[in-house]
Amino acid sequence: MTGFQKRPKLNDKDYIFGTRAVIEAIHSGKEMDNIYIQKDVRNELVAELMDLCKEQKVPFTKVPIEKLNRITMKNHQGVIAMVSAVSYASLDNVINEAYAKGKDPLILILDRVTDVRNFGAIARSAECAGVDAIVIPFKGSAQINSDAVKTSAGALHYIPVCRENSLKGTVEYLQKSGLQVVACTEKGKDLIYDTPMAQPLAIILGSEEDGISNDLIRIADFLAKIPTTGKIASLNVSVSGAIAIFEAVRQRSVVPN
Repeated sequence: MTGFQKRPKLNDKDYIFGTRAVIEAIHSGKEMDNIYIQKDVRNELVAELMDLCKEQKVPFTKVPIEKLNRITMKNHQGVIAMVSAVSYASLDNVINEAYAKGKDPLILILDRVTDVRNFGAIARSAECAGVDAIVIPFKGSAQINSDAVKTSAGALHYIPVCRENSLKGTVEYLQKSGLQVVACTEKGKDLIYDTPMAQPLAIILGSEEDGISNDLIRIADFLAKIPTTGKIASLNVSVSGAIAIFEAVRQRSVVPN
């Protein structure tokens, strides 16, 4: 499932620059998608920042100065934090709340979906369909910035987003919690329309470049594919996501005889 990626333009609300400013932002409780630290900068303040990131479980990445300068040419001091437009939710709370309401949970797992606009479009479909939460990995996911919120038509203000250290561990946790896990992939033998999706469910969608990782393919309960007859082998991941999500909704709305 592929999608053409165009780098969205960031605005000033999407990032914070300067070592002390980023440290204070973390202390204030501001959610961060990632912090970029210039790889050849070493001083006490940067060391303090990295220790704080480890303590608060904030992802950070060492990058060359060219990457930082592409974001801003202002005096970033070798540190730029990408600010999340949402507050992350607890997946455990989401599952417990769904069961407490007598609802079969419906969870969407995005394995390394990095395009911001694809992410926003998926969130829009998910919110419309009543998905309980979107799960993303701790690292290697699209930044949830103002462009993502705009593309989602504001859906990201309503649907919980959960950031997890290990998607493999998350899938295993969901299975132990009674959810069936369906990987939406061209590697599947069964059509998505023939895959049972009316019970507690988690749907996995893969990255735009190489699909779902093998670790998740191996442990999913079902591998389901969307039928295509054209010359292009795969769909955009946001389109695939909408089809999969609403097939689950369709199956849940069918009243048994």
